[in-house]
Amino acid sequence: MSSSPSPSPSLAVRLFTGAAMGPFLPDLARLRMAVFREFPYLYEGSAESEARSVADFGASPGAGLAVAFDGELVVGCATCQPLAAEGASVIAPFLARGWDIGRFCYFGESVLLPAYRGRGAGVDFFRAREAHAATLPGCDFAAFCSVIRPDDHPLRPAGAVKLHEFWRHRGFRPEPGLICTMRWKQIDTDDKVENRLAFWLKSLTGTELPPAASVDSRTA
Repeated sequence: MSSSPSPSPSLAVRLFTGAAMGPFLPDLARLRMAVFREFPYLYEGSAESEARSVADFGASPGAGLAVAFDGELVVGCATCQPLAAEGASVIAPFLARGWDIGRFCYFGESVLLPAYRGRGAGVDFFRAREAHAATLPGCDFAAFCSVIRPDDHPLRPAGAVKLHEFWRHRGFRPEPGLICTMRWKQIDTDDKVENRLAFWLKSLTGTELPPAASVDSRTA
């Protein structure tokens, strides 16, 4: 099924679930390969791996896909699904704290073509995914992670803007010590390399997280 278009005056964002996501999965793969090549991810993807990744996502129960349209043209996508459907590397730091992963909705990629940024689609992506997360049984929190790059990274573009304040305005906060690792081939590497990603969390119901005293030092 799909929701009504967002009220954004510049772009229309719609959320799709189930089989309705299918026609837009190739767009998701295309946008992932294009946008994630940029800093900070520097991701060198392949059509084959992207096809497998988006197919797995499309088959995930409880998944939601927000799609940004300029007329009929797909210019952006953002994903979400129950955290339990994610890979072991994403889930591990939550399990290390003893947290019930069934209470979390994981917000995956948010990929938008450069010409359409700053026109409200990012806010609409979060709004649509939070609305979808609210339909998942027992879901109290939203979570996403962002790759950690040093300020002096040699491929950081001049004038690159961090999104931390944007995420804070959406109600998300960085969770100290909650870190995962992922491996991917970068545009500046010959092979896959390990990257560290930091999690940002938001309570969707006003429920507080379990106490930080339960943190496992291995995730710090």
